[in-house]
Amino acid sequence: MKLLAIKEKLEDNEAFGTDPVCAEILPMTINFYKRVGFVQPWIGYFAELNGNIVGSAGFKGQPINGTVEIAYGIFEQYRQQGMGIEICNQLVQLSLSTDPAIRITARTLPEENFSTSILKKNNFILMGVVNDPDDGDVWEWLYQKK
Repeated sequence: MKLLAIKEKLEDNEAFGTDPVCAEILPMTINFYKRVGFVQPWIGYFAELNGNIVGSAGFKGQPINGTVEIAYGIFEQYRQQGMGIEICNQLVQLSLSTDPAIRITARTLPEENFSTSILKKNNFILMGVVNDPDDGDVWEWLYQKK
């Protein structure tokens, strides 16, 4: 599996424009860059496996006070095949190879679900409930280095 960078401008992402799901995500990601900045590698990505775009992933902006938040999603037809575990792992490895001292967090709905299972399999521990300005009360997870 490879993470393919979503570039800063819509016209620079022509390779993704033919996929209807990607075409829907691209404008949202580019608008997000306008809000938080475009600082590589702390950007959005599409996950590609065997020539197919299977999901999206990224960082919710560059690190703040040594902490970065990851996010990821698997497109419906590819769910429950272990791809979420690999995408999450790749975000963790990208973070650590960029800055080994970084704290890596993730947020989920406050209930057990596939996302919480993926995080646990990638060595994240539940820290508790936090209030997210966009999503309300959520669980916050912290990556524990092995």
